Amino acid sequence: MITSIWILIAAIVALIFLSGFFSGSETALTAASRARMHSLEKSGDRRATLVTRLIARRDRLIGALLLGNNLVNILASVLATALFLELFGEAGIALATVVMTLTVVIFAEVLPKFWAISNPDRFAMAVSPVLRVAVALLAPFSNTITALVRVVLKGFGVRVGDENSLLSAHEELRGTVEILHRDGSVVKADRDRLGGLLDLHELDVSDVMIHRTDMVSLNADDPADQIIKQVLATPYTRLPVWKGENENIVGILHSKDLLRAIAGGKMELSNFDIMKIAGQPWFVPDTTSLQNQLNAFLRRKAHFALVVDEYGEVEGLVTLEDILEEIVGQIADEHDVEVQGVQSQSDGSVIVDGGVPIRDLNRVLDWDLPDEEATTVAGMVIHAAKMIPEEKQTFTFYGKRFVVMKREKNRLTKLRIRDLQT
Repeated sequence: MITSIWILIAAIVALIFLSGFFSGSETALTAASRARMHSLEKSGDRRATLVTRLIARRDRLIGALLLGNNLVNILASVLATALFLELFGEAGIALATVVMTLTVVIFAEVLPKFWAISNPDRFAMAVSPVLRVAVALLAPFSNTITALVRVVLKGFGVRVGDENSLLSAHEELRGTVEILHRDGSVVKADRDRLGGLLDLHELDVSDVMIHRTDMVSLNADDPADQIIKQVLATPYTRLPVWKGENENIVGILHSKDLLRAIAGGKMELSNFDIMKIAGQPWFVPDTTSLQNQLNAFLRRKAHFALVVDEYGEVEGLVTLEDILEEIVGQIADEHDVEVQGVQSQSDGSVIVDGGVPIRDLNRVLDWDLPDEEATTVAGMVIHAAKMIPEEKQTFTFYGKRFVVMKREKNRLTKLRIRDLQT
């Protein structure tokens, strides 16, 4: 009798261990990083390959794990009931229920799950060889159960296995980066660069272009000495050339082409004709996405394009640097005239130029002001206020207080913003 009791105890302990194995494996395989497994697989880790294959058939995996877990739990409970009945009589049923409930919850559920979630990748790779065999043995039964479940759920209008995700791949990647940033694993600069890269397909060239009112351009009919002075005075190497009126862009002048023409003696100042050295302008629609425009720049080996609206009117210009700055942030070289546009004040507020892009302000101050309806801070205030505010007017929206400090005609040129959440 004593021998049979010890055999029952050993069997129960073994079944609890198996239950913990199935429970921990389920948690580990569910939480394991597919990206890390893919990386380890590329480096030749066979266990990572096993994990990847198991995760690829997640429905089969979960079905086998749940079947195995419930099977050993039920068997352990039956053996424990038999043991306690033999030791304590009919009172053993209630005692077995209490003891097995505590044992299963602590040692077969909570403990292995905590262990697995603390390092899911390592746990998953450790159990993958044994788990592969267990899944293979239980697969026929789990597949039958899974098919039955699908039929039952289909009767309630639930279609299992639809691949339609609520989040796109870009949104999932952005959310992952944001979580890693909050955890301290990704610094703000890297988060902003990755976010800028993911935003390229959502933004149009009109969102980052230099508006025609801020364009530096050359008049083809100006004297040679005046054109040369203008080229030397500007920090830009490529300049639009217009004829007749500002919007009539007829060419693009590269400063190096001008220098070559003068230094090489190909052109005398007396008969200087800018159109002989100016290149053909490249016009792109204002609805072109930044991702497509970046690809077009790379494909054409170009750096400069003029943006036109649906009527063919010039709205502004966009450069390769403008798109790259959406990814890496502001790029400044020794010839750039840096205008910060954002000045922090001692009282915690910031003074912002109205023309500062909302995205740049969000990136600098780590805010989340909306940029769907407007590109600049001034445009956002006008849209939110449903009017063109007067100087000294104050508005509160998006968790911020906006004070119009300066207005020129219908343009808001300077605002003070205070974050009410700090």
